[in-house]
Amino acid sequence: MSVTRCLILALTCGGLPLSAAAQAVSVTLDDGPMIDSTPLMTPTERNEAILRHLRDKGVQAMFFVTIKSGTDRPEGLALLKRLSDGGQLIANHTVTHPDFNAEGTSLEAFEHEVLGCDAVIRALPGYRKLFRFPFLREGAGEAKRDGIRAFLREQGYRIGYVSIDTSDWLVDQKLREALARHPNLDLTPWRQMYLAHVWDDAQAFDRLAKQLYGRGVMHVLLLHHRLLNALFLGDVIDMFRARGWTIVSPDDAFTDPAYQVAPMIPRLDGGVLETTAKALGVPLQPALAGLWPEHRVREEGDRLMVLP
Repeated sequence: MSVTRCLILALTCGGLPLSAAAQAVSVTLDDGPMIDSTPLMTPTERNEAILRHLRDKGVQAMFFVTIKSGTDRPEGLALLKRLSDGGQLIANHTVTHPDFNAEGTSLEAFEHEVLGCDAVIRALPGYRKLFRFPFLREGAGEAKRDGIRAFLREQGYRIGYVSIDTSDWLVDQKLREALARHPNLDLTPWRQMYLAHVWDDAQAFDRLAKQLYGRGVMHVLLLHHRLLNALFLGDVIDMFRARGWTIVSPDDAFTDPAYQVAPMIPRLDGGVLETTAKALGVPLQPALAGLWPEHRVREEGDRLMVLP
């Protein structure tokens, strides 16, 4: 067994038993609160709708905040405070959402992004020292990868990994395009398509988790603070529960040993199950065979746009 494989396994197991567990998922939402205009709802209405879904379903989510989305302005900061005061958790997603794998993004500049966001959110109730990389890109090259990990450790941060990645942001984009053309659009087919996409992706990543660990993990679901989830977040929660999954707090989910890892591959791009599998040399297929690639999401959105 290689040194890399031993290291990943040691970090993964963390000395804890990896016995079978009931299927569980936590909810995280990136990039918000957003103050851009959309059809159907104002920024305040979107924020209140998301908060209402969570409150009505008894769910605590974690919001990974990107400052440029609106919290650099008084009205955006007020929306964030509503989430925080409403019992939701708040974490760091940079100031401007840069791609850390891009050649033009230096380690020093990225460190300033982390600190800049922290300065805005650290006084809020529900603040957690968790950091999520924009685009889930954690470094291209060993120097950047190791440099940012050392910086985050020095700052007391852990990485807010994702186990179930979705393209909800793309569904939202296509939905808003459709609403711009047809303000009285029937939302039912869009809801059905969105739920099918999330469920298929969840099943695919759960298969990969079981391939890696021989058990279900406490999943971390990545969604976004968008109109789509202002409309349908409650339906997403209901879907998981109706199919036997338990909704847990992100605080609980991040204690799972599956997130106590540091995959030692030179280019990190994707959710933690994917990068861990690559580090261990575990094939992603057929576990991820049911995953919706972006081109399928676009095709489904284009199909719905032409429905009568």
